[in-house]
Amino acid sequence: MKKVITYGTYDLLHQGHINLLKRAKDLGDYLIVGVTNDSFDRERGKLNVRNNVLERVDAVRDTGLADQIIIEDYIGQKIDDIQKYDVDIFAIGSDWEGKFDYLKEYCEVVYLPRTEGISSTMLRSETEETVSIGVAGCGRIARRFVPETDKVDAAVLTAVYDVDEEAAASLAESYAAEVCHDYETLVSKVDAVYIATPHIFHYGQVRYALEQGKHVLCETPLVLDGQQARELYALAESKNLVLLEANKTAFSPAFNHMVTLVKSGLIGDVVGIDASESKLWGNANLKRELDPSMAGGSLYEMGSYPLLPIVKLLGPDYRNMNIYSRLNEDGVDVYTRGVIMHESAVSSFQLGLGVKTEGDLVVSGTKGYVYVPSPWWKTDYFELRYEDQNLNKKYFYTWDEPGLRYEIQEFVSCIVNNRMVSSRLTPRESIFMADVMQQFGERNNFFEI
Repeated sequence: MKKVITYGTYDLLHQGHINLLKRAKDLGDYLIVGVTNDSFDRERGKLNVRNNVLERVDAVRDTGLADQIIIEDYIGQKIDDIQKYDVDIFAIGSDWEGKFDYLKEYCEVVYLPRTEGISSTMLRSETEETVSIGVAGCGRIARRFVPETDKVDAAVLTAVYDVDEEAAASLAESYAAEVCHDYETLVSKVDAVYIATPHIFHYGQVRYALEQGKHVLCETPLVLDGQQARELYALAESKNLVLLEANKTAFSPAFNHMVTLVKSGLIGDVVGIDASESKLWGNANLKRELDPSMAGGSLYEMGSYPLLPIVKLLGPDYRNMNIYSRLNEDGVDVYTRGVIMHESAVSSFQLGLGVKTEGDLVVSGTKGYVYVPSPWWKTDYFELRYEDQNLNKKYFYTWDEPGLRYEIQEFVSCIVNNRMVSSRLTPRESIFMADVMQQFGERNNFFEI
């Protein structure tokens, strides 16, 4: 039996896709179709927000042409798939002519003619739906966020606001965005608000935007109080609005693939998770981060990142948690370590602003473990490791710095597809993080070192 494999995004599946699948099918006896998981159409250089991967898989299945459908998750997977499925022919559209010649070492490579006069790009332009976004807070993170909006279909930067109007004007200048002189005006001019202000302003600004009927993407941590988080998510649900915490790692394709592999049982039962993050910038560069009046400190500033793999893999429920911190003269934690006892596992997170530690992630299981090297929160590589080292497997991805386009993609996709909750970071998971922040703030089970 001659096996053929082909790959694509299959966004807005059209006759051109069907014709190409038919041509691939005619090359052999058995057609395997790989559907790209991260929705990145490299021809356009933009992230798709129209159809999620499950919808695109269903569309390919409905053609009746695929004998088997797989999901393409990582760079290098094509070689792995060709070997795994004993493929004879790799087929792809002629617009990729020559770019996959390196696969000739493993199988025959065929470039198929494309159907002229139709493409997903044309269909998008005919049915374009855009989401106007306003940015509140024009500091360091917003300056990384704004250029990323250009990488996502349907995302349109419309307006910006900051108490420092010079900062707002500087950010808006290159993007033809309107500078608003107050937050209320910003909210009135857009469909959705991205909030990148200091933590202490998040609750009030998120609540106001939701009350005005606007979708909200809020920088992490969403809030520092679990009850406030519950209130905000309940408000968003009551108004049929998207509220998403902007934890960039949560939306990274590599991180999500790692979570999927662990949940599939490849390392057995998870019994331990250890995650760390630290910065050693010096006090001159950490004015806001170490300012007690601005909710400074290592846990508030960085805690949601190591809490992410813990809640994704072990869930939001736990038996108890102890927190250990070193405080500076202003009472701000420059080092914090938390130990959480779950139903059948234990996890720890370690954070430092002025204390340095190895920023890696280890997920321990009964059959093996996952190792993600520092900086693990910019996941572009991880390993599954076993007692028998011959079974070890490495996974490589491209991390598109600064990694914010994936959270924008998920946010806008939720809006245009009327999907109010993201599985990448659910309300319950976000509330768990706020609960941890609240326990720390109230000094429950807290020990100063």
